[in-house]
Amino acid sequence: MKIKDILAQGKPTLSFEVFPPKTEDKYDSVERAAAEIARLKPSFMSVTYGAGGGTSRYTVEIASGIQEQYGVTPLAHLTCVSSTREKVHQVLSELKEKRIENVLALRGDIPADGRVAEDYHYASELIREIKDFGDFCIGAACYPEGHVESVNKTADIQHLKEKVEAGCDFVTTQMFFDNNILYNYLYRIREKGITVPVVAGIMPVTNVAQIKRICQMSGTYLPSRFKAIVDRFGENPAAMKQAGIAYATEQIIDLIANGVNGIHVYSMNKPDVAARIQDSLSEIL
Repeated sequence: MKIKDILAQGKPTLSFEVFPPKTEDKYDSVERAAAEIARLKPSFMSVTYGAGGGTSRYTVEIASGIQEQYGVTPLAHLTCVSSTREKVHQVLSELKEKRIENVLALRGDIPADGRVAEDYHYASELIREIKDFGDFCIGAACYPEGHVESVNKTADIQHLKEKVEAGCDFVTTQMFFDNNILYNYLYRIREKGITVPVVAGIMPVTNVAQIKRICQMSGTYLPSRFKAIVDRFGENPAAMKQAGIAYATEQIIDLIANGVNGIHVYSMNKPDVAARIQDSLSEIL
């Protein structure tokens, strides 16, 4: 099923993300985690695409298994910064062969060595390529706090508009920890005529190391209430995990109460985290 049709039903949706292994010896454990999350029967599941496309085979395999074995709609990520047009067409052909209808089109992070392919420079170019290739439902990323490489938030929203004009059907946000940031962002993009569905990306922070990575990668704003949780429980792994899941759940409840129906949880291949969040929302979804 196409995700745009799932979102168009007008009721709350809950989806989870898994990421493929970097090496083959880790494949079985990731596949088990994906299977456990799929058994929760989320609205859909996204499967990420490794830097440089190194795990593209695993992306297709895991996405296909989710669909064929558990009947869960998969969303396969596809990045282009390190991919040739030939590679992109190869992956799209594999997805079409596996009857995977949904693709999240991303530029991707610039590799540490700075080596990139020259066929694509922006996600909007990849979106046009996918649109021309076949009948896919296309998602894209958006950044309520602005992309770290954008000169300002106005320019970032213009880039989002270019993605929508290129043919993306819905967008998923980068993680955020203050819902007011999303509400303000929604007002600004709607004012610019961007009307595609926006799925809110929520990260349950279950350990302090995640916080450090988040701040290094994206400079995400951490509200004082969230910092207090980290300060109080950060040295106690079990308590931090419980508090992090509770904080994410409260965010989700507030979002749904305020009309944001699409919720995507960056579940980090942790079935127990996904299950606890879903269970906490059992009467809301």
